[in-house]
Amino acid sequence: MSDSEQSVTKTTAQSLKGRHFLTLLDYSTAQLQGLVSLAAQLKQQHKEGVPYRPLAGKTLAMIFAKASTRTRVSFETGMYQLGGHALFLGQDDIQLGRGETVADTARVLSRYVDGIMVRTFSHSDVVELARCASVPVINALTDRFHPCQALADMMTLMEQFGDVKGRKLAYIGDGNNMAHSLLAGAVKFGMHVAVAAPPGYEPLADIVAECRSIGKETGGTVTITNEPQVAVAGADAVYTDVWASMGQEAETAERLQAFQQFQVGESLLAQATEHAVFMHCLPAHRGEEVTAGVIDGARSVIFEQAENRLHAQKAILASLL
Repeated sequence: MSDSEQSVTKTTAQSLKGRHFLTLLDYSTAQLQGLVSLAAQLKQQHKEGVPYRPLAGKTLAMIFAKASTRTRVSFETGMYQLGGHALFLGQDDIQLGRGETVADTARVLSRYVDGIMVRTFSHSDVVELARCASVPVINALTDRFHPCQALADMMTLMEQFGDVKGRKLAYIGDGNNMAHSLLAGAVKFGMHVAVAAPPGYEPLADIVAECRSIGKETGGTVTITNEPQVAVAGADAVYTDVWASMGQEAETAERLQAFQQFQVGESLLAQATEHAVFMHCLPAHRGEEVTAGVIDGARSVIFEQAENRLHAQKAILASLL
């Protein structure tokens, strides 16, 4: 790193040291910009083969109540590249899966490790874990938020467009944890975000209200609609997610019916700007929420998003731990 880049890295790391990372709503625009800047620096440094190991001797406990390809590999690889060690803990590997309380798990792990990453169902469990832990807790996905993915998405958009302030992001589909985190990330960076979901599947009202309030300070706006064409019109990025997330398998048939008019296909994408990119957090179901032609087409940046999970999370780890 250059001296100026090292200065940015050091400032970001010092300002966030010891904090939890549960939702983007907990961080200021400047702090999120600092994390994205650090992620970009770490990405460039890694591609140049220059080692950066600020976490030598440190360990991250990774609690998985929900399986994942990207989350496990990116966090484990990220800790290794930063000089630390990641410890995978599935439900069958720890007593949390056999009735030990979240509070006791947090207190015990805090005596052993330097940080805790958790991917689970209930957001309240992550909040409780953070309340009782004496080390940083990182939310790698809950039913309410997916902040690591959204931070990587903001990084991806900045790589595509530079400054994203004033740009429009359209999200089509379920008003789920991904929609909530994109709303938060977009307005924090001064973007206009439009979410199109079927009636009854809109984002949670309290999160929408908080994001609209943030937008008054940053210049970002929030639109919630039941019309995909309204959301996509004039968009610089069109985003979607699976219609039935892990844990919602029993609702699959009902959701397929409810969301059938919300597929992102070539005709819908054509209503965005000519330079619009397509985004998806993966895994994807081609032929359901998106056509193969769109997700595998020239406008798709899904693998850039996936790659940036590694670098965005390295920035989080290097700063918090």
